[in-house]
Amino acid sequence: MKITWLGQAGLLFETDGKKIVIDPYLSDFVKNVNPANYRRVPVNETYLDLKPDIILITHNHLDHLDKETLKYYLTEDASALVFAAEGGWQEVRKFGGKSNYVLFNNGTSWTEGNVTFRAVKAEHSDPYAIGIILTAEGKNYYITGDTLYNEQVFASLPDVELHAVFLPINGVGNNMNVADAERFAARTGAKYAVPLHFGLFDSLPGTVFQAKNRVIPTIWEEIKIPD
Repeated sequence: MKITWLGQAGLLFETDGKKIVIDPYLSDFVKNVNPANYRRVPVNETYLDLKPDIILITHNHLDHLDKETLKYYLTEDASALVFAAEGGWQEVRKFGGKSNYVLFNNGTSWTEGNVTFRAVKAEHSDPYAIGIILTAEGKNYYITGDTLYNEQVFASLPDVELHAVFLPINGVGNNMNVADAERFAARTGAKYAVPLHFGLFDSLPGTVFQAKNRVIPTIWEEIKIPD
């Protein structure tokens, strides 16, 4: 298993011979809507040539469903498997082509080879927002997506041991702040906690996240999560 941080909430999982991309934001498109949210870290254009096998979109916000990035992945000849919750699904399926666009709402699951995906609830300003439990190589990885600390989120989680949780810490845009992210990570019981959603639209350093089991990522680099 290799996991790379693509910045913001973007992740690349490489396992079972597959490239799995979650919420890739590899443009500067949000700046057009809100000039304050410009990229502080340049795009690594290498990742625009990925040709992912599986793409997951957790919700329909510009820094998660980024059409300026997806146009490189969802070309006419691409045959990706694309998961997206309602709203996001309605948008991403407009790319058409040979890709398979799967409606992926809270509670839905899908097994592809040796990898299983399950959608869980996220508490966000997009009412259809989801998190993802990705199970591969005998481990469960919880990608919360954008979310607040909410009891209904925990109620939606399957009763499984989590190897790592990936969660936002920026505290704006209906995301958890650092203190609540630390509480959230502890509540999940995950062996390791990886903060996301920092340092791209702001100067927030990942080191403000003080969970004892933290693994601080660096954009464009592999996230070294111990076995």
